[in-house]
Amino acid sequence: MSFEACADIVRKGDPERFLAAMAAPPAARRVLFPLYAFNVEVSRAPWVTEEPMIAEMRLQWWRDALEEIAAGGAVRSHEVTVELAAVLDGEAAKALDRSIAARRWDIYKESFEDSAHFGEYLDATAAELMWQATRLLGGQADAEDTVRGLGRAAGLARFLQAVPELEARGRVPLVDGRPDAVRGLARNALVETGGWGVTKRSVPPQARAGMLEGWQATPILRQVAKGPNRVAQGTLGPSPFRSKLRLMRWAL
Repeated sequence: MSFEACADIVRKGDPERFLAAMAAPPAARRVLFPLYAFNVEVSRAPWVTEEPMIAEMRLQWWRDALEEIAAGGAVRSHEVTVELAAVLDGEAAKALDRSIAARRWDIYKESFEDSAHFGEYLDATAAELMWQATRLLGGQADAEDTVRGLGRAAGLARFLQAVPELEARGRVPLVDGRPDAVRGLARNALVETGGWGVTKRSVPPQARAGMLEGWQATPILRQVAKGPNRVAQGTLGPSPFRSKLRLMRWAL
């Protein structure tokens, strides 16, 4: 039941990645759902309480779980950790610890220090998750930079979609929220991704499922580049029909 529980956590907590995983071959889902369920649990940990200390403890619980997985010994019982331990190797467990550390920014209300700090956050969270998923499915080291580029772009797209909610929670999500600066973020990310045709050729076919979750990044970032005010308006995102059609094409 643990695998089904992971899938259900993703379905409820991260519908976009759920659709991406369902578009992947069944064998790939055995890797993707535990990873994505872990990401749901970690990403929401800072937001379920107003007490920073409790949020820190929740994140530390997951860091300890990853340490147990990396050590290869007994792992604490949890519907996600059991499945996660079955798919992670030591390298992935240690790498994902970095993503938890980055999530500490979500606990507090301070803004990012600068654009470099923001970039590090996207790399440690979204890009790390995408790269580890792709690597565990067979991606080789020479593809890491390419995959991370798509991961950062996907992370930026999701982050920009979340800006109105973050501001409503009293956060200052962007280092520079002026339209020209926001447009620049989107344009730089679009250049970095290089397009799906280039990206998918960087890994063997069985590993491409790890990158499917980035299928909406380019359309959203193009919307931002064309109309950066849409970020504050909360109107980013393709139509459901276009979104599903694009995912189907990526999954071919």
